[in-house]
Amino acid sequence: MRALVRNSTARGGVELREVGDPVAAPNEALVRVRAVSLNRGECRRLVELADGQQTGWDLAGEVVAAAADGSGPPAGSRVVGLVDRRAWAELVAVPTSWLAVLPDKVGYPEAATLPVAGLTALQALDIAGNVLGRRVLITGASGGVGRFAVQLAAGAGARVTGVIGTPGHGEGLEALGAEEVLTALPTPGEHVFDAVLEGVGGASLGAALQLVAAGGTVVSYASSDPSETSFPTRALFARAPGARLYGFYLFWEMERSGGAGAQLARLLALLAGGRLQAPIAWETSWQEAGAAIEALLDRRIAGKIVLHVS
Repeated sequence: MRALVRNSTARGGVELREVGDPVAAPNEALVRVRAVSLNRGECRRLVELADGQQTGWDLAGEVVAAAADGSGPPAGSRVVGLVDRRAWAELVAVPTSWLAVLPDKVGYPEAATLPVAGLTALQALDIAGNVLGRRVLITGASGGVGRFAVQLAAGAGARVTGVIGTPGHGEGLEALGAEEVLTALPTPGEHVFDAVLEGVGGASLGAALQLVAAGGTVVSYASSDPSETSFPTRALFARAPGARLYGFYLFWEMERSGGAGAQLARLLALLAGGRLQAPIAWETSWQEAGAAIEALLDRRIAGKIVLHVS
């Protein structure tokens, strides 16, 4: 089969190459991949891989061989899934607890955007708790996680403020439910937020800790800015007693809950019911993966990039 593998001399750091077919464990279904979506984390980590290594997290396709232990969907089922590597391939062995069956109304490209970005937004809001009538701040709102989070928070009755880092990338956020879209974080003291979904890190995380309300939650799920974070400690414990900072890592969260299947099914139901939109900004062939990865890392894309596997 073919797969996208690390090539340090190729555009975007990847190339299509023939590799061996995966061998499924008893609890794994073999999925023929039709679409994958790119995430900043996996693309940034390409430089850490040896040449020839596979990677990739999000996938959508159809089951060509059901799991030998009888779990999961039968052959022929259209599915979306999450793996911690090797999604960028024609065939992927996926644990059945990390798969969900697609409703008829949901296509492969839309489904492929859900695993990392959609699940991160969904789980971060679950951690923050009931947001009905409360103020929610979402940094990195123009990205895949941010656009899902804006919709989910607004749909749950929150008053949503989105922060974008690149002017012009906020297009469509108000239509998705954002009450306001800012190009910089509010000055501490101007506003407080019951929940902050923080995907930037560095100074942004430090500022977020000065904006959270008493008893509120800051969920830190990514670090586009890898620099260290600092903040005046009294601005947290004295100004916002009971507030907490929650370190979120998707694969750990899904592992401890028994897989991603049930949560993916929640998102698919919303997507099929028209209550959630897949924020696809660019669709292209996986033969153009190098250009797509460069565009994502250069912040030229606001939303998700989907690669068609064919």
